[in-house]
Amino acid sequence: MPKNDEFLYHLRNANPIEAVAGSYVNLIRRGRNYVCSCPFHSEKTPSCTIYTDTQSFYCFGCGAGGDVITFIMKIENLDFSEAVKELAHRAGMEIPQDNSAASTYAKRKNRIYEMNRLAANFFYTNLIKGQDKQGLLYFAERKLTPETIKKYGLGYASDSWDQLTDFLRSKGYSDYEIADAWLGAKSKKSGKTFDIFRKRVMFPIVDLRGNIIGFGGRVLDGSVPKYLNTGKTPVFDKGSNLFSMNFAKNSASKKLILCEGYMDVIAVNQAGFDNVAATLGTAITPDQARLISHYAEEVVIAYDSDGAGQKATQKAINHFADVGVRTKILRMEGAKDPDEFIKKFGALRFRMLIDDSCDAIAFMLDKCADGLDTETEMGRVELLKRTSKVLAGIESPLEREVYISRTSRKCDIPVQVLKSHIDDMCGKNKKFEKKREWRNITANTTYIKDDINPEAQKFKKQARAEENIICYLLKHPEDCEKTAAEAPPEIFVTSFNKKIYSALIEAMSGNDKFTLSSLAETFPPDEMGRISGITAKNREFDIDSKVFSDCVEVLKNTKPESVSSQGEISDNDLLDIFRSKSKK
Repeated sequence: MPKNDEFLYHLRNANPIEAVAGSYVNLIRRGRNYVCSCPFHSEKTPSCTIYTDTQSFYCFGCGAGGDVITFIMKIENLDFSEAVKELAHRAGMEIPQDNSAASTYAKRKNRIYEMNRLAANFFYTNLIKGQDKQGLLYFAERKLTPETIKKYGLGYASDSWDQLTDFLRSKGYSDYEIADAWLGAKSKKSGKTFDIFRKRVMFPIVDLRGNIIGFGGRVLDGSVPKYLNTGKTPVFDKGSNLFSMNFAKNSASKKLILCEGYMDVIAVNQAGFDNVAATLGTAITPDQARLISHYAEEVVIAYDSDGAGQKATQKAINHFADVGVRTKILRMEGAKDPDEFIKKFGALRFRMLIDDSCDAIAFMLDKCADGLDTETEMGRVELLKRTSKVLAGIESPLEREVYISRTSRKCDIPVQVLKSHIDDMCGKNKKFEKKREWRNITANTTYIKDDINPEAQKFKKQARAEENIICYLLKHPEDCEKTAAEAPPEIFVTSFNKKIYSALIEAMSGNDKFTLSSLAETFPPDEMGRISGITAKNREFDIDSKVFSDCVEVLKNTKPESVSSQGEISDNDLLDIFRSKSKK
């Protein structure tokens, strides 16, 4: 990806951040800016601001921030190069070709994408034309059609230690690259690289842009683990992706069916439902819930009916509630999972089951009675305690009233008594939520446990002066050379602020097209968030030349020994301390 400031300047102008962010979240106008609930963490009160004048965003709750490129990087889980390509495609712009400046990390990711594509073709060919027919027989027994097998690119990994590894080597990939893609691993004994996936039917995992990012493999005998997924790589994180979401995102339906496993998803899709996806061997994560919220307004959870499935259902309900997605629960009788249900009763009955699914609140209220003897007073008291927690968590007052009436009948308690109790709990919950969100905001506006700039905790006054100088420079980029002469980077005390300031001076020098986008390739999203935070927190303050000069004096008057004292104490200094203490 070329580091072309003029191109980035035009790219940002062609993609106003309010338009891009507005396609993912609901924006509320506040003067010339916008506010919204942050798409990067769960919250009830909007704490994320979109600044139209600086074309940046900042969340006072979690500290996320940056420009439109950073926004796309975070919300679509892309690196800098991929985010630029996405925005260029969105604006119909052509990216200047300049391979000399392409990042090593981007090349590394592209090599993994290429290897995964080759591996997927290798597994598919092995399934269809290979001598070992176990994989093909397995899919035939599961009633999959040739069209479905081709659609999902299903494959088979033979019982071989080096078949795939040798194939990838023949295509020019090194053992290090094969291991980097999690397709091979080096033996500690022999030092040779061997295939990770062996004697398994293979399920390619595809991201929203159509890239094969990893694989899931299922054994055909009783060996363990039954399912093996690709580990964390530069292109794959199982907690941030979903199986078959590349198909589900294009569905006309605003309802998504969430299953537990690969075969459930494939069986449901084959039955005519394109709006189906699954997590990758783990319970659903907040990131996955937020991803689904971009494409669906309602989720039908179709997890297995066993204990583990029901526990996972409870977690999923909570995560979807946090991102504002309605949740319903599929109640299957006569089958343990969607695959078995469709085979037994057909697609039409499954569609009726989907339409008749119960809402999540009714499911949670019914689960409150599990393990209780409601014929006893203690049992009924405990049931009321459990149901009260569920009722107090319902956001809609009208919906809450309906379920309060339902519960009062079930527990044989006057509706007004129960309503009064729930209203009191709701009030306490709101107060607690406001306090919690305020703690999050203050934690990101002070120097508490600062992992990005840890020195700021010790040098609070100097860190504040540095931030003011950075803000002054951002407001007056035309005076870059003069500012740098009066406040050279060498006077900065904290390393991170010095890094920002030096990068700004370099990017601004002789550049009339400077934008924050110029830093997005150098600084990762969390650091871009900090840069945006510095400007966002100082917007209301007039940092003029007088304030600038005062801040420069603060840094120049900081004694060098106070800064160097952060390092290790010398043996002689330590000896002097012991001597002085012994005299006392």
